[in-house]
Amino acid sequence: MEPAVTLGGDSGPVRLPRTSESPELLRIRHSMSHVLAMAVQKLFPKAQVTIGPWTENGFYYDFDNPEPFTEADLKAIKKEMGKIIARKLPLQRLEVSRAEAEARIKAQNEPYKLEILAGIQEPITLYTLGEEWWDLCAGPHVADTGELNPKAFELESVAGAYWRGDETRAQLQRIYGTAWQTAEQLAEYKHRKQEALRRDHRRLGTDLQLFSIEDEAGAGLVFWHPRGARMRLLIEDYWRQAHFAAGYDLLYTPHVADLSLWKTSGHLDFYSESMFGPMEVDERKYQLKPMNCPFHVLTYASTLRSYRELPIRWAELGTVYRYERPGVMHGLMRVRGFTQDDAHIFCLPEQIGDEILGVLNLTETILSSFDFHTYEVNLSTRPEKSIGDDAVWDLATAGLMEALDRKGWPYKVDEGGGAFYGPKIDIKIEDAIGRMWQCSTIQLDFNLPERFDLHYVAADGTRQRPIMIHRAIFGSLERFFGIMVENYAGDFPFWLAPEQVRLLPVTDEVIPYAEELLGQLRVAGVRAAIDRSGDRLGKLIRQGEQQKIPVLAVIGAKEAEQGSVSLRSRRDGDLGSVQAETLVTAARAASETRASGLSLEPSPASSP
Repeated sequence: MEPAVTLGGDSGPVRLPRTSESPELLRIRHSMSHVLAMAVQKLFPKAQVTIGPWTENGFYYDFDNPEPFTEADLKAIKKEMGKIIARKLPLQRLEVSRAEAEARIKAQNEPYKLEILAGIQEPITLYTLGEEWWDLCAGPHVADTGELNPKAFELESVAGAYWRGDETRAQLQRIYGTAWQTAEQLAEYKHRKQEALRRDHRRLGTDLQLFSIEDEAGAGLVFWHPRGARMRLLIEDYWRQAHFAAGYDLLYTPHVADLSLWKTSGHLDFYSESMFGPMEVDERKYQLKPMNCPFHVLTYASTLRSYRELPIRWAELGTVYRYERPGVMHGLMRVRGFTQDDAHIFCLPEQIGDEILGVLNLTETILSSFDFHTYEVNLSTRPEKSIGDDAVWDLATAGLMEALDRKGWPYKVDEGGGAFYGPKIDIKIEDAIGRMWQCSTIQLDFNLPERFDLHYVAADGTRQRPIMIHRAIFGSLERFFGIMVENYAGDFPFWLAPEQVRLLPVTDEVIPYAEELLGQLRVAGVRAAIDRSGDRLGKLIRQGEQQKIPVLAVIGAKEAEQGSVSLRSRRDGDLGSVQAETLVTAARAASETRASGLSLEPSPASSP
């Protein structure tokens, strides 16, 4: 069954379009950033303005202000913004000469705007806000502030930001805000923000004992705890099975390589800022790998290939290491050591369409197994600066489009947005609260086959260059795991839960029976445990629910005598008393079929 593939977030009772999807919201949010800047400069005359763009869910403006903005300041600024909106001030576009713009900026002592002006090409435009305030801007904006809904905006937070994103330059204060067309949209947005906090994978990772990042070991390095490691193993095993079924072979490659390899691949020239420094061993310099691609290329080049062997599909769960600045690392989403679900396909030019379609089918199979069914698909085409023949680019781009059309997925085209070495498809997934996450990538590469002089022997005996396709479905296991935790809010489906069944003995006398049942469950491949704390039944159940165990099996004297259990399911509630054998059979079946819960008809326990 084809998934509901959409081009935007549509979850929830109220639709919350992104700015890029709504020209009206773009004008509202862009205008609101100007209203924010005007309000700040009215209340804080020493504040200097820099930039104030829209974002997908709102807007922000960066200020250079002598004193930090406080929560009280934000309230005062919001109140002043309301007054500006109520005045219905017009926003008018003026086209000016460079000299006039420079004179205006100098008169207001706005050095950041002077720097912005230096990088602007003609025509130079500014927008006035009434007769009291103006800003360098290309627009667009609403006609006047009366079009802004004073009940549909909020100032959210203040954060630090460097001018031009450069850590060596001035540190600014960034005020974030959001704006919508209706108060109902704002209320839904606030609800989803609260949901995002409740689902935060960093908190759930700690509460559910899944993973940690230990400062003593270093920033951005993930420690998988037993429960998280078990889940990771389940994900990896499923990933491998899916790839074998799709005709892939698996590779294992080293974690380091001689520095010369990274010179040949071009990573040392174009990617060195994201690589850890080299290490010297036996008078040779080695480098931790930031990517798996060159290793797969070397494997291909280890022997001469025939066209009859193609396509070759190789996949690897390969751990890579990249330097990330301290300010951008975030839980599992941005780390310094992570495992990519990399694959590389070496194929003939005429095989591109079929291979891309195969990747799209596999992507859907895997992502839908984790309950991601809504995707945003983007196709990026040849940029101005690129390598490769026009004919090869045209063939590759046509192959990507053909595959997407055959798949029946709608997509957007980003003209000129491809890498210099080939066109690509990017797939974002929508989570349970409407957020879109960059996940899967399919990238054609004309660069590495050229750099490593890859060949195959064609039907006519000549040596030809293969087409190389990079692709990742999860992106990285760590990041996908974080997204998945937040999508499920830690309430995992039965097949994926680290602990599927917890046995709750009411008294010590029934523990031998619980241990016997535990053994049966484990032999059946079910992840089960006994709560041996000796607490009262109410507390045992609360603890199991807090730890989001899918099935709780209460065992009292009656159950031990009858060979039964009293079941409580997170998904289906009270299932009543069932025979132990029924539980084992149902739990095994749910695990093997990757079910979200037990398929179990409540049945009375047998008589003694």
